[in-house]
Amino acid sequence: MKALLLEKPESWRQIDIPEPRSPSAGEALVRVQRVGICGTDFSGYLGKMPFFSYPRIPGHELGVEVVAVGDGVTNVKAGDRCAVEPYLNCQQCYSCRRGFTNCCEHHKTLGVMCDGGLTERLILPARKLHLASRLTPDQCALVETLAIGCHAVNRGAPKPGENVLIIGAGPIGLSALEFVKLSEARPIVTDMNETRLAFVREKMATPDTVLARGDETDLTALARLTNGQLADAVIDATGNNDSMARALEFAAFAGRVVFVGITQKNLHFPHAPVMHRRELTLLASRNAPSPDFPRIIQLIENGKIDTRPWITHHAEFEAVPEVFPTWLKPETGVIKAVVTVV
Repeated sequence: MKALLLEKPESWRQIDIPEPRSPSAGEALVRVQRVGICGTDFSGYLGKMPFFSYPRIPGHELGVEVVAVGDGVTNVKAGDRCAVEPYLNCQQCYSCRRGFTNCCEHHKTLGVMCDGGLTERLILPARKLHLASRLTPDQCALVETLAIGCHAVNRGAPKPGENVLIIGAGPIGLSALEFVKLSEARPIVTDMNETRLAFVREKMATPDTVLARGDETDLTALARLTNGQLADAVIDATGNNDSMARALEFAAFAGRVVFVGITQKNLHFPHAPVMHRRELTLLASRNAPSPDFPRIIQLIENGKIDTRPWITHHAEFEAVPEVFPTWLKPETGVIKAVVTVV
């Protein structure tokens, strides 16, 4: 059975691995149809992802078809198309017992801490499969990305009419944008990459609230857009330590700042004049809880989220080692790349 292995940073190899065993109780055997590529995969390829280990079969944004199920499985059956919740949690730790399965103390993400979906078939806990028979395989592979943005927005808890600044217009920032719009708050998007901002203006229906980022002008521009109030909530999706440290400057008094991007570096920001004086709330956002997945599937089914602009690049499985490095280049204009496995 074919698989793609990231042996070490910047080193792909196609390999053969054994066929999966039959599913045990509570498990399902699935056929991988699509794999979405995200910032975690790019960071893993470059050796910059703190939770990534090698060698590793990547792939956690998955659209799959159920092949067989084990005893006791009732939520899916053979032939069902599903989106995958790739966060494997222990169900026993303090976090899991309180319902915070997205930050399980023994958490493993498929394709990051354990082998993932860039292969033909794999065994998964059936509870991690979310029925999505009305979605296409491509749409199923987008659900996890959208879940990351959904949880980040939930952490920031925007109210109708509030200003929400999204820093970073990559896939995670765009997924946050979808849920800010659904909250009826006012989204404002900024990025250093003008191509991404153009994508937001043209494809995401927010042309009047896009800020080009500049070291001296962005705070002034945000103040102008918000009558001097700044942002009630700031969601930083960059994973850049300098951006994350500066994100607090854009928050209104009594505002909230959500870090959904990941950096390995320490963050330094002014406490007394900014965080303390404005009484800011600083939040982290990791992964997404299980209930977000069926909600997102239903939103796509009902047309509340339009996935058509999302996927800008496709590749066949065998082409990934050659084409993957090109997706890292800004000039290629990648928003979301999807790999066809079968």
